[in-house]
Amino acid sequence: MNPVEIAASLLGLANIALLVRRSVWNFPFALASVACTGVVLYGARLYAETGLQVFFFAANLWGWWLWLRSKGTEDSGVPVGWMSGTARATWIGVTATLSLSLGWILHRFTDAALPFADSAVAGASIAAQILLSLRRIENWVLWVVIDVVAVWLYATRGLPLLAGLYAAFLLMSVMGLREWTRAARAC
Repeated sequence: MNPVEIAASLLGLANIALLVRRSVWNFPFALASVACTGVVLYGARLYAETGLQVFFFAANLWGWWLWLRSKGTEDSGVPVGWMSGTARATWIGVTATLSLSLGWILHRFTDAALPFADSAVAGASIAAQILLSLRRIENWVLWVVIDVVAVWLYATRGLPLLAGLYAAFLLMSVMGLREWTRAARAC
């Protein structure tokens, strides 16, 4: 087994567990996890998701900064909320356009394995990561869908640890959705 894939998986699990709890300390684990994951995905020729790890690294730095500025306490976690219906529809349209465009580019100009599935995960992950940084509950709905597709994608590409990690992420995303919804109701 690839030691970098093992490290990415363990760091990723710690990251998501802290996210579910709305802890700002998820971000150092996220930064280390995405760095390791990028190395593994590049080796698997999943280029959209390799580039996605670079985006995740920058987005996690930004998210860390945003979360530190929020008014939550370490005991209560950061405050969270829902998007408006118009904002939700806009995010869906932009995410679909981004995913399809990237899929076409990878299909046309690279030797990417499964370019449209790879791009769907990448495009939706960009949207979900931004929504997570903005502390919007819908990020968890997107992560559930992403995790289902990613489990299949990684299993198909012979990356059993990443497939297992995303299966665990799927369960944790459901928990995150439940916990963040509960937290929003309590405010």
